[in-house]
Amino acid sequence: MEKEYRYIKSFIKHNFRHFNAAVVTAASEAYIQHLEKGGKMMMTLAGAMSTAELGLTLAEMIRRGKVHAITCTGANLEEDLFNLVAHNHYVMVPNYRDFSPKDEEKLLKKHLNRVTDTCIPEEEAMRRLEKAMLKYWQKAEKKGKRYFPYEYMYQVLRSGELKKYYEIDPKNSWMVAACEKNIPIFVPGWEDSTLGNMFVSQVKKNNLRNISTVKSGLETMSFLIEWYRETSKDTSIGFFQIGGGIAGDFPICVVPLIRQDLRDKKCKLWGYFCQISDSTTSYGSYSGAIPNEKITWEKLGADTPKFVIESDATIIAPLIFAYVLAE
Repeated sequence: MEKEYRYIKSFIKHNFRHFNAAVVTAASEAYIQHLEKGGKMMMTLAGAMSTAELGLTLAEMIRRGKVHAITCTGANLEEDLFNLVAHNHYVMVPNYRDFSPKDEEKLLKKHLNRVTDTCIPEEEAMRRLEKAMLKYWQKAEKKGKRYFPYEYMYQVLRSGELKKYYEIDPKNSWMVAACEKNIPIFVPGWEDSTLGNMFVSQVKKNNLRNISTVKSGLETMSFLIEWYRETSKDTSIGFFQIGGGIAGDFPICVVPLIRQDLRDKKCKLWGYFCQISDSTTSYGSYSGAIPNEKITWEKLGADTPKFVIESDATIIAPLIFAYVLAE
């Protein structure tokens, strides 16, 4: 892929000169410069980036040390593994825009859960992973242990018991790469996910007794404080945000929390910021929160490199990753 990455970088530098395209080039160059200065990068994943198979480039970014921590929705955490173990059972529906409610009902009856043009099979993906996860939830409960959602998934991956189900090359799974590098994955609002729902159902069915066997969102913030303080001691941490919502809003708040609520003014601000989103900055959408507004919340500084790319992240993120990987 090295040749391809270099070609993509060359193509972008030659053609992406104005408007959103120019920001892609500038953000990519600034990402590289941030890393060359010894900086670290937090990646945040909203939307359905795992089902969009972002792992095809994100996994390599992680393996090469271009990403050092991830914050993502529970859906992105699990959907990379759904794809890993059930890819061949996914159903593509490129004509989804023409679907009627009756067409959607037909998918429901086939136990196919639609995400835009991609249908995730319940039995082969969701139930298969639930069965594997339940063992580790029960094992932790019996030992009186508690873990974060991603730690349970790392345990399952390291056990090797899912390998017999792999339907893609594991090098294209960002979760496998993250597990190999043992990077932290912060998952706020994990209950808003299929496996989160399944975990609660197992408690209700008395297959689990302790609902706190999985660590909470507030504990996740406490963990993030520890990670940020330790990691930022000797370096600057950048923030690469894909989409909006809790995946981005949760982690970026750690800096004002440390600086204002813990009154630690020595804590560094985020040293780089880039957001890819097609959400309009308005009262009813992304709250008008362009990067400069984040200065008033003590998240970014006046001199922090800041970029907003208003486009489809499924197109733009792989291009930026390829540009960075060309180095």
